[in-house]
Amino acid sequence: MRRLGTGIGWRPEIADAVERMPGIDWVEVVAENVCPGHLPESLLRLRERGVTVIPHGVSLGLGGADRPDGGRLTALAERAAALDSPLVTEHIAFVRAGGALTASPHLEAGHLLPVPRTRDALDVLCENVRIAQAALPVPLALENIAALFSWPGEELTEGQFLSELAERTGVRLLIDVANLHTNHVNRGEDPAEALAGLPLEAIAYVHVAGGFERDGVWHDSHAHPVPRPVLDILTGLATRIAPPGVLLERDEDFPEPAELEGELRAIREAVAVGRARAGDTAARTTAVAGAVGAGGGGVGVLARPVAGVRERVAVAQAAVLSSLVAGTPVPEGFDRVRMGVQARALAAKRAGVVAKVAPELPVIVGAGYREAFLEYARQRPMGGGYRRDALDFAGHLLKLGRPGDAGARRELRDWWLDRAGPAPRRRGFAARAARAVLRRQV
Repeated sequence: MRRLGTGIGWRPEIADAVERMPGIDWVEVVAENVCPGHLPESLLRLRERGVTVIPHGVSLGLGGADRPDGGRLTALAERAAALDSPLVTEHIAFVRAGGALTASPHLEAGHLLPVPRTRDALDVLCENVRIAQAALPVPLALENIAALFSWPGEELTEGQFLSELAERTGVRLLIDVANLHTNHVNRGEDPAEALAGLPLEAIAYVHVAGGFERDGVWHDSHAHPVPRPVLDILTGLATRIAPPGVLLERDEDFPEPAELEGELRAIREAVAVGRARAGDTAARTTAVAGAVGAGGGGVGVLARPVAGVRERVAVAQAAVLSSLVAGTPVPEGFDRVRMGVQARALAAKRAGVVAKVAPELPVIVGAGYREAFLEYARQRPMGGGYRRDALDFAGHLLKLGRPGDAGARRELRDWWLDRAGPAPRRRGFAARAARAVLRRQV
């Protein structure tokens, strides 16, 4: 497979600008945001021009205690096929916890959370990766994530964890240098040490993104310019390998196209500086470039038995997630301040995504939307997706007799009624009863 080159994260808000940008070799799209049968015209035009499109998943939760959901795997495979992608990518993270393995309520984080770097967690992750690899039509690459908190009692460093994961499963790695910087600020981890421990031949491509620091905590926002320390880590990586591909991520607060193009130039320059320092070794470049198209299966390293391990990981993850989204006590050994920062970040992200999924809600509720949602989030952890969360939030407000303005309350009721029930002609007793209750309360 050919090298990927320089790319940018495709987002609807900058679709037109991306099509016009010079030097864009490939793009990455959030897998859950596209439908295989109704691909955006912009992506289709890019594909017709020969621009590679890679789906980047955010909801599999391969680091979670449960086995990967078959429906999510099928959906990711369908997107890879529809986009004719050479590989698909996901994250080393858990995004949900609870349920059958713990006999506790199912909880959704709505965000990527770090897995403990322990043998138990690695065993579960490796088995989940193999299940995913068997279901996908192309190789899989996994991304290291940014974290606001650390797990106590970790047994492996970042480099050791990623190296053993790649060795045991043959999975490729998507190295996010911005996340290495985040973990340097938040967890005191040396990016150079992490890079030194990586299996270079497993790297599929690299992410670069911006963020900001507040009160000693780095927030991986994807909404700010790429800072110099992140570019320096990219240069450090490029002294070791010629990255098969480097991609700029930006998810919101999009600047003018010229500013994005300037960041892409800075990324190219950071890689060029690193290659110059390395002497531009041709043999190493060729070897790594071939890694992107290699197969995604394991390499014959036997896994340890997983019996009982999933349950232990499940209990630990459920306790952590419950403390973050349901107000239960912070588990022993965790930094309470950092867990508080993470909890507030999850609630804020939840409010923001619900506003995007259901943009009518902030309009109907008005200036008090964010405050009202955060109050709701403190009482109601997310148990389903964001669309379900939007409906539950609206229902919660209506039960409280809010908004205070009668016109806005009627509008919110009509919005809820329009979206809460099953499809036409299949409305059952429960849906009719719910509507009757709401009509009496409003």
